[in-house]
Amino acid sequence: MPPVLPVLAVVALLALPLGPGGEGGAGPADAVSALVVLYCVLRLVRERRRPLSGTAAVLLGLPVAGLAVAAMGASSAGAGLTGMGRYLQIFVLVPAAVLLLIRGRADFRLLAWAFVGLALGQGALGVHQFLTGTGASYQGEEIRAVGTFGAQDVMGMATVVSFGLVCAVGLALGLNPLRQRIVAACCALALLVPLALSFSRGAWIATVVTIVVQLVLAGLRRALKVGAVVAALGVILVGGFGVGSAMLQERVDSITQVTDAPDQSVTDRYTMWAAAVGMWREHPLTGVGLKGFPEHRDAHASLALSAGSDTEGAGAAFRRQPLLSPHNMYLLILAEQGLIGLLALAGGWLALLVCGLRRLLRARRRSGSGLDCGLVACGLLVWQLTDFAYADIGGPSTVLTAVCLGLTAWWSLSSPAPAPRTAPSPPLREPAEKATLR
Repeated sequence: MPPVLPVLAVVALLALPLGPGGEGGAGPADAVSALVVLYCVLRLVRERRRPLSGTAAVLLGLPVAGLAVAAMGASSAGAGLTGMGRYLQIFVLVPAAVLLLIRGRADFRLLAWAFVGLALGQGALGVHQFLTGTGASYQGEEIRAVGTFGAQDVMGMATVVSFGLVCAVGLALGLNPLRQRIVAACCALALLVPLALSFSRGAWIATVVTIVVQLVLAGLRRALKVGAVVAALGVILVGGFGVGSAMLQERVDSITQVTDAPDQSVTDRYTMWAAAVGMWREHPLTGVGLKGFPEHRDAHASLALSAGSDTEGAGAAFRRQPLLSPHNMYLLILAEQGLIGLLALAGGWLALLVCGLRRLLRARRRSGSGLDCGLVACGLLVWQLTDFAYADIGGPSTVLTAVCLGLTAWWSLSSPAPAPRTAPSPPLREPAEKATLR
């Protein structure tokens, strides 16, 4: 059995529907991710090989110190252990297991296509929800595309579709056979529709930034061609067919309405950001402790913060969902783990990105072999780092973040495959007649 198959199972399980009105916590994919880590450990023991290189051990192990300090500062031992376990799962253990279970570019591409397949399935369901009015509630209509994740995790489908779109763009820009690149490009174009219908502003921004970076890394000429095609498709879909044009335009305009009549969701977000900064100022080095943001939120938030966000639709009844995080991963880490935790986590992510970009540029300068893997790996990390400015971890789709970090770690930290050696040609022998004359 190929070692990467258990990781594929984690991705596949996210296609299963969740129960209506679920809490949006850990799901079956999280349980299988724990089994993936155990499976990886057993393989290492049986094969008796060195688990990680020194660089990989340092970069993936950096968060442990900050997490340990923040766990000791938690309000209770249970909260500290729960929070530390979740962070270790997403940022240390599962990425390390994925790094060790991928044995080559074929395994990497298999996982990338699995991301695309999952995104197509969730995206198709999301488009159906929009067309039939069976999605999550948005402006009084149940049209928001959420896939199988439900109204309690409206970012779940947007995250999955974005990851699939980034993988498809990377595969299309590589040097694979022409048929594979055409299929990948068609998948990328198809995924633009459910991404738009998710009405997720953070996912839109992160996806645009990532695709621009991928196109630039693949070559300026190709970037201009693809950009023209995408722009034309957007004009046709939104302008020509009117695919949600009014609501999409209103949603896009709301991105810039920060000080001029922002909606309540924007007001809540910036209020919670200010509360997170206030917590950090009181505990600059170690933060308030893991899982401590909800407990300290009201003491630092202004009266502009609402009681919660309203969720409804996609099979779930109306519910007011409490605001328990600042919806900014960097500020959440800063508030709960302080500067120690932020430098450990964000420093490791930036180091992974630098290593990945260096290897990508080397691959592009040489033969271009593995260019698609580099574009996918760097693109996934760029998307995640950009999205972390508008979202944080939480919900069943979070386990995909761990798999993405594992893919990036494999590309950035694994030893590149040596170039195949050509056998030396045998020395030329003179004809027998000529040798006889001598």
